[in-house]
Amino acid sequence: MASVVNPPRGMRDFLPADKARRERVLSVIRSSYRAHGFDEIETPVVEDSSRLHSGLGGDNEKLAFAVMKRGLTVDDLRAAGEPLDLADLGLRFDLTVPLARFYASHRAELPTVFRAIQIAPVWRAERPQKGRYRQFVQCDIDIIGEAGPSAEVELITATAATLAALGISGASIRVNDRRLLASALTVLGFPAAEHDSALITIDKLDKLGQDGVLAELRERGFDSAAADALESFFRRPTTMEYLPFGEAAIRKALPEGADPVAVAELAAIGEAVNEVAGGQVVVFDPWLVRGMGYYTGTIFEVAHPELGYSIGGGGRYDGMIGRFLGTDVPAAGFSLGFERLVDLVDLPDADGADAVALLHDGTVPLASLARLQGDLVARGLRVRVERKPRNLGPLFAHLAASGFSRVATVTPESTADSLEFKPLR
Repeated sequence: MASVVNPPRGMRDFLPADKARRERVLSVIRSSYRAHGFDEIETPVVEDSSRLHSGLGGDNEKLAFAVMKRGLTVDDLRAAGEPLDLADLGLRFDLTVPLARFYASHRAELPTVFRAIQIAPVWRAERPQKGRYRQFVQCDIDIIGEAGPSAEVELITATAATLAALGISGASIRVNDRRLLASALTVLGFPAAEHDSALITIDKLDKLGQDGVLAELRERGFDSAAADALESFFRRPTTMEYLPFGEAAIRKALPEGADPVAVAELAAIGEAVNEVAGGQVVVFDPWLVRGMGYYTGTIFEVAHPELGYSIGGGGRYDGMIGRFLGTDVPAAGFSLGFERLVDLVDLPDADGADAVALLHDGTVPLASLARLQGDLVARGLRVRVERKPRNLGPLFAHLAASGFSRVATVTPESTADSLEFKPLR
């Protein structure tokens, strides 16, 4: 008995109709990004292993697929101290690290402020589950070289417009700033050296709730006075009353002593985006963390009421490119998670008016079929040639699923002008 042949766990095949649907969504995303002034680039699917494991990717580094060195011997395997000693390359786990390397490689050829699009697959050794795969597509836009909040305004505006173009309604973009998180933790009594560790737990608010987060902080041995101060702050009746957007609302949602520069910049970003969007697209979330350690300022995340997870996110990462270039360059980016996003989108199929099928019974010379197809393709049509089966039902079903809408029967005497096309039924 033949064994079941499936793709590798956490990876998927796509039938023609599924692939066509995905490409329609990607086309809308590309068009929207380009309309907002971004240019598309492409980077290799692999990067040097040392670069992927340089501390820039946070926990994602642990999920990177390694590519073993060529020509390894038994002695090499025995001498290896760590598994990564056997690898010199790795599959990219996101598009941000490759972009930082790309900019460092091509800075002299790029404009002072560079706006990039990257839409491509990435790979992580995840535990597969709903909405989480080992190979998936990310849709990124980044602005490199702009230090002010105008970069965040462009990124969030372009993302909001893209979601609207896809017909996704009800989504909101939650924003915060790592500087505000740091100042809030300091005011509450958490030592600076423990901020990153505390934020790992606070980042679980959506899953654990306030009580769960407080319990974990205490179990992990954080200062009890700091945990008590956080609990008191959580219990304030005004803690989550941070709308409408503005400096006063942000300050009200934070402990006293918040970074004034970060507050002013965040308020300006939210007010600008909401004014352009004509509604409350951006909301302030004082405990939004984002897990990536390379964020240095503003962070954002796309939430949708139908999902228990985000469909996109990003932030400012001013320190990353300097790791490659030797001098810091301001940078910010926003990524849409395509695999989660595509399930929410219901774009209409192409009408198929330019897709036709030619049916023949085998008596038409191959040269005639090829000439007919070529003539019709030259007229801008999509053309498929099919031998006419006895039962037309299954063939017509496959043609319809592939986007074909008209069909014509070909005889040895047929020309492109004499063909009679009928609706596919």
